[in-house]
Amino acid sequence: MVDTVAASTKTAFKAGLQDVIATSSGICFIDGERGVLSYRGFDIHDLAEQASFEEVCFLLWHGRLPTRPELGNLESELAHSRPLPEAILRLMRSLTPGNGMDALRTLASALAHSDPDVGDHTPEANYRKAVRLTAQLATLVATYGRFTKGGAPIEPDPALGHAANFLLVLTGERPRALAARALDVALILHADHELNASTFAARVAAATLTDIHSAVVAGIGTLKGPLHGGANADVMRLLLDLGGDADPQRVETEIRERLARKEKIPGFGHRVYRTEDPRATHLRRMSAELGARAGQPQWFEMSQRIEAVVTDAKGLNPNVDFYSASTYYTLGIEIDLFTPIFAVSRVAGWTAHVLEQYANNRLIRPRADYTGQPHPQPFVAIDQR
Repeated sequence: MVDTVAASTKTAFKAGLQDVIATSSGICFIDGERGVLSYRGFDIHDLAEQASFEEVCFLLWHGRLPTRPELGNLESELAHSRPLPEAILRLMRSLTPGNGMDALRTLASALAHSDPDVGDHTPEANYRKAVRLTAQLATLVATYGRFTKGGAPIEPDPALGHAANFLLVLTGERPRALAARALDVALILHADHELNASTFAARVAAATLTDIHSAVVAGIGTLKGPLHGGANADVMRLLLDLGGDADPQRVETEIRERLARKEKIPGFGHRVYRTEDPRATHLRRMSAELGARAGQPQWFEMSQRIEAVVTDAKGLNPNVDFYSASTYYTLGIEIDLFTPIFAVSRVAGWTAHVLEQYANNRLIRPRADYTGQPHPQPFVAIDQR
């Protein structure tokens, strides 16, 4: 017979913890029915149109927008933290070329060994680590992107902002204003999203009072899973598979045939939103502007055609991944870096949630719905089995 604890949990069980309230948080609000996303009460549309990623980081960490001197101080702290320790560069060179998320997971963990606050878990030290991690993960991903193409590391420029520095370190060229702003907006849109899988993993880790680097690595490992990160890479592979010079009618026919075969078209639908993902609104515009400026409008035009077909046939709206694919590709970013860039942004949210967890901690320890054999089972001696 099943014990009373297991029996009582059975009535509350929901697969995937669907709609289960797991914690309280003052960081992010989502209304999936109305398509609302806000950070600390600030609507994502206002932040995408008016804020910088650095301002959003301050907002997530402190619960309010910074004053001009406070923003200047944070920008200086990020600039000071961006260069990578030589030990990290040596480790990066030693890694076997492969999945960018594998490299990021390993290198992010190694950063803890060179952090000047290692072993200090006070709130002040943890905040400094959050700033360093946000600065360093961007340099890690951009530098790894250079290494995979045979390039030498480039020192970040303290005069440039976070997004512009990423593109500089990745490409070796100072980005144009539109390119830097496009990536800046993308980073803002990906910075947090309530208790998504990777943020929940980071909070579960933090609830054990492990260090902040370990909690962030838990987030990175979770983001690597194809059911969480990586959909924008799949979107871009789909666009390339269709061909940049594909006739619009051919695109429509191919997508309808895939749908008829019950194939999933990446970048559509969302676990929470029942309307258009509010983040897709801005990335659609950035994809169009970048494509027109770069003389590569085909990726946006194909994406629009696919969106029309899927929305008509399935009633699904594009999510944040769909137009981020063509946005990143037009910026000259390799597909293997799409998911690591997600982490470059989301580390701001991960660390905000970790700091919040530390401030009012309780070990996260849910129960399972037992579906095994009735118990107690009689134990039979091995020579009688």
